[in-house]
Amino acid sequence: MEAVEKFLSDVSSIVWGPFLLIPLLLGTGLFLTVRLRGIQFRTLFSAMRLAFIERHDEDAEEGDISQFQALTTALAATVGVGNIVGVATAIAIGGPGSLFWMWMTGLAGMASKYAEAFLAVRFRQTDAKGEATGGPQYYLAKGVGGPLGKWLSLAFAVFAIRASLGIGNMSQGNAIVTNIEHQFGVAPWITALVIAVFVGLVLLGGIKWIGNVTAGFVPIMIVFYILGGTWILIANADDIPAALWLILHDAFTGTAAVGGFTGSAILLVMQMGTARGIFSNESGMGSAAIAAAAAKTTHPVRQGLVSMTQTFIDTIIVVSFTGLVIITTGEWQAGEEAAPLMTSQAFTHGLPGNWGGIVVTVAVAMFALSTILGWSYYGDRCVERLFGRRAVRYYRIVFTVIVFFGAIQEVNLVWLFSDIMNGLMALPNLVGLLLLSGLIAQETRQYLKHDPKLKASKGEIEVFMEARQ
Repeated sequence: MEAVEKFLSDVSSIVWGPFLLIPLLLGTGLFLTVRLRGIQFRTLFSAMRLAFIERHDEDAEEGDISQFQALTTALAATVGVGNIVGVATAIAIGGPGSLFWMWMTGLAGMASKYAEAFLAVRFRQTDAKGEATGGPQYYLAKGVGGPLGKWLSLAFAVFAIRASLGIGNMSQGNAIVTNIEHQFGVAPWITALVIAVFVGLVLLGGIKWIGNVTAGFVPIMIVFYILGGTWILIANADDIPAALWLILHDAFTGTAAVGGFTGSAILLVMQMGTARGIFSNESGMGSAAIAAAAAKTTHPVRQGLVSMTQTFIDTIIVVSFTGLVIITTGEWQAGEEAAPLMTSQAFTHGLPGNWGGIVVTVAVAMFALSTILGWSYYGDRCVERLFGRRAVRYYRIVFTVIVFFGAIQEVNLVWLFSDIMNGLMALPNLVGLLLLSGLIAQETRQYLKHDPKLKASKGEIEVFMEARQ
């Protein structure tokens, strides 16, 4: 077993290392940022308004869930344990400067998230049950075309299914039962059974039920976590300027990572920040595009912009709160060994009584449960792509069973295997984004020229679309 673990660890370090996935993900985000003329900066406020205030796209004829539900479903899958433990790990190993590189990765990744959501709606289709379906498993085949497009499409679907059963299922369930047992003393099998029953009931209704649950669940869990963080940051307000300076300074020196100025220290802080930032927001990995394809929207550009806000919320807001709490409370100096409990210790240090442990335990449970729901849909759609609609019911049964048994098992190997699958599913998607960047840029430019403030009605958009044909 140790040999298997070492092998998987070596493969994971290559896939997520500084010479393959990290530069490809970050480079694709930067390339798309330039090609789309900084779309994430030009349209952020309009996109946020469209996502949370003006939801007038919901009367669109195509799609199964609202734009907001598609956004919360994608948020459900990305705002997870990585936002709590992942941030702590990056800071513990790379130092406070890692948080800066997580921000940079998030800002560049917004362009990738826009591009994949745009393509998901642009090339989506209807399955045998009449539900909208799309994502890299479709737009790679239809958009890229030929043998290459087909191969990229199938590779993404295979890796995504395997990732959904690992990083999107077993590891998340295990995080829930472990934390609840530690904080409240509840037997793991009881918590696992409750999770499995809840997930099974939600999956019965497919994306519409998932969308309804996440639309109500995700905003509450994010606000709950941020309120706890806000309390701590207010109490440590005098330390925030120094924390921000430490983040910016160490981002380019790496001194906090190893205690001295070396080139390797700078590379370490950049690597940890970039890797954990990408792992947290999943920009460029193609997963969130699957949820975007189900959205009711009047134009691919509009859903792309709504989906883009997901990365902003995940990395610029939630990750920032975690990082600042860890730094302002001083817990970041506890060392790499303390990383798994670093966020919990920071909240315990910053909140009165036992509230710190309770807040983090409940947050881990909510974040991980939402991740399970989001990833169940990703795997669902990829199974439909490979094996047809009839296979979906069997996947949902298997997924629910694995929720229970996976939650009570040791999952070190599952984490390693899932990391690899997570990385491998990104590779075909990134190739597709680069090959289709011209189409994305052209149609985006045409639409925003017609509707720069994203206030056009459904009728006005239909007239615009007819004029182009």
